[in-house]
This record gives sequence, C-alpha cells and structure tokens, in this order.
Amino acid sequence: MEILGYLIDALSPANILLALGGVIAGTIIGAMPGLSATMAVAVLVPFTYVMGPASGLIVLGAIYTGAIFGGAISAILVNTPGTPSAIATTFDGYPMAKRGDGALAVTLASMASVIGGLVGGIGLLLLAPPLAKVALAFGPAEYFWMAVFGLTLISSLSVGNTMKGLIGACIGLLLSVVGVAVVGGDVRYTFDSVAMLGGVDVTSAIIGLYCVPVIIELVASKTPHLKFSEVKKRSYLKEASVLAWKDKLNLFRSSVIGTVVGVLPGAGGSIAGLVAYTEARRSSKNPEKFGDGAPDGVMATESANNATVGGGFIPTLVLGIPGTPPDAIILGALLVQGIKTGPALFTQQGEIVYTFIFGLLIATILLLPAGLILGRYAYKSIAKTPKSLLVPTVAFLTVIGSYAIHSNPHDTIVMFTLGVLAWVLAKFGFSASPIVLGLVLGTIAEQGFVQTYLIGNAQGSALAMFFGRPISLGIIICCVLALSYPYIAAYRANKRKLATEVALQEADDYEIKPKTAMNVATLMVSAMLVAIGAYLYTETDRMSPLGAVFPASISAAMVLFAAILIVQELKRPWLGLNRVAFQNHLPSLRQVLVVTVLGFWTFSMAALGFYASAIIAFILLMMIASFERPKTKHLVLGALASCFIVSGFFFLMKNVLMLRMPEGILF
Repeated sequence: MEILGYLIDALSPANILLALGGVIAGTIIGAMPGLSATMAVAVLVPFTYVMGPASGLIVLGAIYTGAIFGGAISAILVNTPGTPSAIATTFDGYPMAKRGDGALAVTLASMASVIGGLVGGIGLLLLAPPLAKVALAFGPAEYFWMAVFGLTLISSLSVGNTMKGLIGACIGLLLSVVGVAVVGGDVRYTFDSVAMLGGVDVTSAIIGLYCVPVIIELVASKTPHLKFSEVKKRSYLKEASVLAWKDKLNLFRSSVIGTVVGVLPGAGGSIAGLVAYTEARRSSKNPEKFGDGAPDGVMATESANNATVGGGFIPTLVLGIPGTPPDAIILGALLVQGIKTGPALFTQQGEIVYTFIFGLLIATILLLPAGLILGRYAYKSIAKTPKSLLVPTVAFLTVIGSYAIHSNPHDTIVMFTLGVLAWVLAKFGFSASPIVLGLVLGTIAEQGFVQTYLIGNAQGSALAMFFGRPISLGIIICCVLALSYPYIAAYRANKRKLATEVALQEADDYEIKPKTAMNVATLMVSAMLVAIGAYLYTETDRMSPLGAVFPASISAAMVLFAAILIVQELKRPWLGLNRVAFQNHLPSLRQVLVVTVLGFWTFSMAALGFYASAIIAFILLMMIASFERPKTKHLVLGALASCFIVSGFFFLMKNVLMLRMPEGILF
C-alpha cells in the first residue's frame, strides 16, 4: 500500500506538469548539438531547490530523459547526434530520412525510447540493490576491456573496411590523451599550446566530426537534403507500432542491454547503443540492410540508450557512484536536499526515492506524445527548408553549440579543425564514428589501463591482471567475436558470390569481374598515418612511464593497423592511375568556399565579436548555398532572416543562459 501511495504522489497534477515541461525542454535542448543534457540539468538545478525534493528530482530526471531522446532527432535529420548516446542512431536513422522516412524514423525512435525508458525505470524500481552489486564487481581491468569492447563494435560496423574503423578508433583515443594526463599528470601532445592543456572537449569534437562534414556536403549538389513529397497522409504511429510489435524481441533485448550497461558507471548510452545495435544486426534475418536505413537499427539503439537512464540511477542512488555527468549533477542535488544515498535510502527515505522513480516512469510515458509532435514537425520543417537557409542555420547552431559549452572560442576552433579533418578522411573511407567513440571512451580506457598496469606490476604480473579475471575474459571473448564477425560474414558472402559467378560463367559464358583495384589514394593516406603514428610514439619518450604507456600503446597500434591496410591494398590488382578516382577525392569550389567561410567565422569571432562575425558568415553561407541567381527580394529576405536567427540565439545565449559572448572591435 505504501508503494501505491508513492504512485499517487507522483501522479499529482503539479508533478505531471513538471514532468511534461521537463521532457519538452530536454527534447528541444538534446536536439541542438552542444546544448547537452548535462548543461540543461546543471542550469536548472538551482531552481529545484525551491521545490520539494521529489518534485525537483522529477524535473531533473524528465529533462535528462528528454535530452537523451532529443539527441536522436538531430541524428536522424542532420546526421549529427545531439548526444553521444545517439551515435549509432545515425547509422540507419539518417538513411531513412534521406529516402523520405524521416518522420517514421523519429516516431520509431520515440516509441523505442519510451519502451527502453520504461524497462530501465522498472529495473531501477525492482532490481536496484542486486544490480548495484554488478557495478561493484567491475574493477579497472573490466572497465578497460569494456571500453575496448565498445571500440571493437564500432570498428567492426564501419562501412567498407574494419581496419579503417580500428585506425579511426586509434585516432580518437590519441585525441583523448591530449592535455594533462588523468594518471601521472604529464602534459601530452599540446605542442606548447596553453589552450590545449585542458585537452580536446568531447562535445565540441562530436559537433565538429559529425556536423561540419554534413554542412560541407550539403553544398555539393542541388539535390535536396531530405526527400519530402506531399503524398497521402501516412499514419506513422500505426506503421511504427506494427514495426515495433514485429521487432518486439529486439526492443526488449536492447532495453535489457541498456539497463545492464547503464549500471556500469562511465559506460553510458554510447556503449549500450552500440552493443544493442550489433546484437540486433547479428540476430537479424537481413543483416545486410543495417546501415542503409533499417528500422531495427534505430529501435535497438534508442531503446538501449534510454534504458541507461534508469540503469544509471541504480549505482547513483544505491552506491553514490554517478554513472554519467547528468547523474553526478542530480547526485549533487540529492545531497543539497539532505538526501544521503546508499542501500538504506530505499527504506529510510522511501517516500522521496519511490515518488521520484514513479515520476521518472511518468515522464518517460509523456515522452511519446511530446516526441511524436516535436519530431514530426521538426522533420517537415527541415525537409522543406531550402539549402540556402538550411546550410547557414545548421552552421550557426554548430558554431554557437561548440562555443556555449565553456564560453571559449578555442572550443569552436577545435570543432572546425576536427570537422574538416573528418570530412577529408571520409573521402578516403574513414568513418567519423570510430573517432568519436575513441574520444568518448578514451578517458575510461586509459584510467582502466594504467590502473590495471600499476596493480599488476605491484602484484608481480600485469598480464594476469589484464587477462586473468573471469569478467575480463568474458569481455575479451566478446571483443574477439565482434572483430571476427565481419570477416566471417564477408568470407561467406564472397564464397556465395563466387559460386554464383562460376555457375553463370558455365551456363552463359559469363565473365567474372576482377577484384577491386588498388586505391593509390588510400595507400598515400595510410602511409601518412604510419608516419604520424611513429612520430607520436617517439614523443612519448619525453613522458613519464605512467603518462607514456597508454599513448605509446595506441600509437603503436595505429602504425600496425595502417601498415596492415597498406598490405591489403598492395594485394589488390594494379590497373594504373585512374583520373576519375582522384577526382572523386577533390572538393568542389562551393565546398572550398564553405570551409573558408567557416574558418573565417571561427578564427575571427574573438576579434570581430560573435554577433558581427555570425551575421557576415551567415549571409556568405546563404549566398554559397544558393544554386540560383538570387533576386534583390530574396537577398533582402535572406539578410533579414539571418539577422533574426542570429539575434534570437544571441539574446538566448547572453540573457537567458547568461553566457559570456565575445565582443570584438565591431559588436
């Protein structure tokens, strides 16, 4: 009966309104790259102090839940995850949007998010104490191998070449070690730049690596960004319900995966989404459709990463160990309210914690109507927006999002630099996702690696610490399977293809086509990566043994993987230099102009002032993205639109979020 009373408290009109407002605010914020759940929760924490403890926690939990789902909206519509947990959503969500199923993809993400959130919340309600013991069983070695497992998953899912995925993961890990070492305090790879002492900001890097290439590619052709046609009205909710029921096993399995991974502090939605996505692909009857717009992939990722919200609260409430930055902020709010976390929390202050859990479940249910309405109109708006307005608007959100994190123009420069690097690497088949995940998981991996190395040496055998623990061995086996699966699948596919071609040749004198020709451009890039990896390895000589062991290992691994890639290319038949192949790697004039304007914007922000540089860049990008000769009327309307958009966001950032905006020689 006590539990029923807590449910009634959570269902009070005030708590329902607070949950709905938190979900809507979180969804909008999560859909905007740079304005993360952490920022939203941190900004609103002081306002919760005037509320009751349970109501304040419900608001924060609702914002967190909404923001995790909101990340899927931008991942689907502009191929940029609003939050790191939506990385895998881009794999199939964006291809669905490009073929005209963006509204369906957002609807599926909404339903999957609700289902995953409910499973995670129920797990929090029923299984908190026993699941918390799972987190305690993980030591430094297990966290290291868990990070490696996440990297092997993203690498094995890389389109085209697993080795390129592994190289991308190494690049991300090396980016994560820039600055002061987490263990040992060494200053690494800053190249005497004071600004780099703080390292590479993860959110700025994610925005750059995902969003900048999209902006540059938008001006490559006249083709609309998203397919949209006014056909008969579709019942997206009905379609999504049918697909969800058909794929109910995948939804439930992914939600359980998300809940369990969420229990592990630091693992979070990124790993959960990737593990669920990989498992969904492995168990699918049509795995070849994953990556080309498979609804199963969207549902697996979104159900898993939203389940981590409930799962992440388990160690936060039971052990006082926050699993993610938002959990850490909410834990701080708990302490301010005089609530002590621990196993006794559920008995001594049950009225607060159970009301909060029921409120979190209610907020998750409210996510469905809020997500359906916001997502559908967002898709229509972006699909109908002309490129001349879409390109500068997305660029503006990219710049302001990266700046808003720390109110530091340096973060914007990092965003731009990594974005251009990702665009260049993408032309040679290197995906941004392994780089992003390497950066996200780098700190976890290094802490686990160095701590395990120290403990092992103290006990006389580092190898025993890395490979001698049962949980570690289980994760290592999963890593091997994840890396082996693409090769096994490719071997089987090639075997079937060869058998078919031989049969056709015998029947109709069919000519078997030669294998893919050697790619000289890939050879050149691989050779450059070998040289860069070797240079970074030699730089570790200046570091202490503790600070050098991780970057030295990753540098050596990158050299090895790049060398293997070179060998793979040299084994392919040489068909001479192909002019067309080289032209495919060259940018168009419009793309060069976009990169130039973005560079001007990021580097002139501090000198000219944010507002002035934004207005100038916005108008220039609008002109570059217009494929038709603009009329005077359109130029005037464009200038007014740029002033309106820039002024609105400038006011929001400066006067609402109280951010310090650069004021240069203009304004």
